Amino acid sequence: MDSEELLPISGLQHLAFCARQCALIHLERAWTENVLTAEGRLMHERVHSDESETRGDLRIVRGLPLVSRRLGLSGVADVIEFHRDANSPLRLEKYSGTWRVYPVEYKRGKQKKGDHDEVQLCAQAICLEETLGVSIPEGSLFYGKTRNRTVVPLDKTLRNKTERLAAEFHQLMQSGVTPPPSAGEHCKSCSLADECMPDLKRKAADYVAKMIEENLK
Repeated sequence: MDSEELLPISGLQHLAFCARQCALIHLERAWTENVLTAEGRLMHERVHSDESETRGDLRIVRGLPLVSRRLGLSGVADVIEFHRDANSPLRLEKYSGTWRVYPVEYKRGKQKKGDHDEVQLCAQAICLEETLGVSIPEGSLFYGKTRNRTVVPLDKTLRNKTERLAAEFHQLMQSGVTPPPSAGEHCKSCSLADECMPDLKRKAADYVAKMIEENLK
């Protein structure tokens, strides 16, 4: 697959969360930053701005470009840890020994009910496996609100879902059609709620204005 056909890994997280949100962002280029998205953006900027480092048997690399030609995805990893491991086949240039690969994705909030963060992490691992020729059985999600890591087993079920979503993401972009709105609990934390359902916002505003007018009579 050519580079111009590659889609952003982050789109899988959007698609797993809501197909309409994914289309609004990646098809219609709609984006509204709120407190949640701003905090997330600043966290990723801080992570990517730090230099890579080595601590004994641990090599930490930040902002590593990722690509999977098979899935048609590309992106940038927050943190990739390389742990010195005699059982791993991977060798790093300028570093002795062999190394095990461990991806870590940073999120601003806390662990969510769905698995859309896990899908994004899994896609990153698949990219690394394809590029480095290694197997990555697990990774972690770091949540800024709780300040801890959640270990994510990259099992067959999660991998199958990630590959299915990658195919659906390409189909969505090729169709050029934004799915209709479908209100749900997830809408409360969506930064595109106003763009997604402007009629609902207008009806609510009209209702409040009517109540105020009646109370002033």
